[in-house]
Amino acid sequence: MKTYDAIVIGAGHNGLTNAAYLAKSGLDVLCLERNDYIGGATVTRNLYKDWYYSSCSYVCSLLRPEIYRDLELARHGLQITPYGGGTVFMENGDYLGSYPDPEVHHREYARFSLADADAYERYSADTMRQCRFVRDFLLSTPADPTSFKPKDLKELARLGNKFFEMSEQRMYDAIRFWTMSVAEYLDEYFETDVIKAALSGSGIIGTALGIHSPGTAYVLLHHYMGEVDGNMGAWGFARGGMGAVADALSNSFQSLGGELRTDAGVDQIVVKNGKVKGVALTSGEEIDARIVVSGMDVKRTFLKCMDKNDLDADFYHRIKHFKIRGSSGKVNIALDGMPTFPALPKKSPLLDGDMHFIDSMERMERAYDDWKEGTWSKDPYVDMVIPTSTDPTMAPPGKHFMSCFVQYCPAQIEGRAWTSEERDQFGQTVIDQIAGYSPDFKDLILHAEVRTAQDIEDQSGLTEGNIFHGELTMDQLMFNRPIPGYAQYRGPVAGLYMCGSSTHPGGGVMSAPGCNAAREILFDLKRPDVTPVNFSED
Repeated sequence: MKTYDAIVIGAGHNGLTNAAYLAKSGLDVLCLERNDYIGGATVTRNLYKDWYYSSCSYVCSLLRPEIYRDLELARHGLQITPYGGGTVFMENGDYLGSYPDPEVHHREYARFSLADADAYERYSADTMRQCRFVRDFLLSTPADPTSFKPKDLKELARLGNKFFEMSEQRMYDAIRFWTMSVAEYLDEYFETDVIKAALSGSGIIGTALGIHSPGTAYVLLHHYMGEVDGNMGAWGFARGGMGAVADALSNSFQSLGGELRTDAGVDQIVVKNGKVKGVALTSGEEIDARIVVSGMDVKRTFLKCMDKNDLDADFYHRIKHFKIRGSSGKVNIALDGMPTFPALPKKSPLLDGDMHFIDSMERMERAYDDWKEGTWSKDPYVDMVIPTSTDPTMAPPGKHFMSCFVQYCPAQIEGRAWTSEERDQFGQTVIDQIAGYSPDFKDLILHAEVRTAQDIEDQSGLTEGNIFHGELTMDQLMFNRPIPGYAQYRGPVAGLYMCGSSTHPGGGVMSAPGCNAAREILFDLKRPDVTPVNFSED
């Protein structure tokens, strides 16, 4: 029976990235995917006639440009089209627009507060400064602060040097920022409620925390540190839907000699004499490999796909208490045409951006209150985009696809499974909120796919539907991710590695965890490092 050099579990973006770099180094690599399609949460699915849904992830920014270029993803079909701007619709009939042009953006904010319009430049500069600090470590393995190995000491020194390049005041600001709530952070700059509500959404998307929860300022930063075409903080659509990211990574991997199998769910990671031997599939087939790399989150990897007896009791306990809480849902809608929003001028460029329907910080926090009570938000925070306004490939001519990402949506309703009636009610809540600002919206709906957090877990394999594979809080970042002592992508069993978003630097369609894990694997195998270096900031 054949023995592979490496088996990578999961053909999501991190698994495919990891597999591609291992194959690039000359290893014989097999990537296994349980579904009959690839991508995990980075997927495009044809669920209604000629419409194509970005069923889970829906916009692209965090994908590291170093990986994009090194794996030649453009040559393999990936095209990212930037979109600019966004809208918050207000209950009084007005709206707040966000524009990529700084002068237009300033005039729009000045309609509400000249002081806030002026403060935005300072806010943007301060936030980008924090981004630049973090971005320099995205394609690096976190140092073990308890280690005296030269590699760890060097990385700790690099971190320290970056920190001490700051002025004294900026050091204090950085330390405060990492532990602040997004509401506290925004209060330091702005006075207008709708402006703070518009900006606070990035602090709670995908997160089981509210705007007043400590640590949500960092979540905001996590959403700001990406780029499109070199424009930091910009977002874009993958042409053809987010599955184009996985398709390009898969094409790159297979062009490097890798092997990909779908309909190949892993039932158990097989361990013999304290070392990984391979995997056993749900079909009963066993496949041998010298190393196994898991692109799944750590709870699915260690609590569901490994024998508890193969794990240290303390390690098992820590993984069991790693915070992965479901808080997000998704509603994907096929439309017979473009809905109208009377608050916006006709042919407004804001229709090409993201749209939101909560205009106050109180409403933002009350949405979280519902989640804490074990139910979906009755007045949810919805991040809505219509990708077909710029990408006509996802729907027939004249028709449109609408993607709605929803906070908050629990994995269970008051501790029990969702019913089909409750799922329908959740979807209707989202539709009703949008319809309150678009009178023809409901008449244009041809089909809707409603996904609760539990549905996301069942279909995409994300525990509790958590899109980040675990909370992005200080106790679960850097050398604490996923748990102290295991932040360098190595598992507790010889030959076992982790490359999913439960590892540094966390979630989002970034591919950094997959790349970083490959670097550590190649180091252990004493093979040349074929992974890219971090681009320097300008």
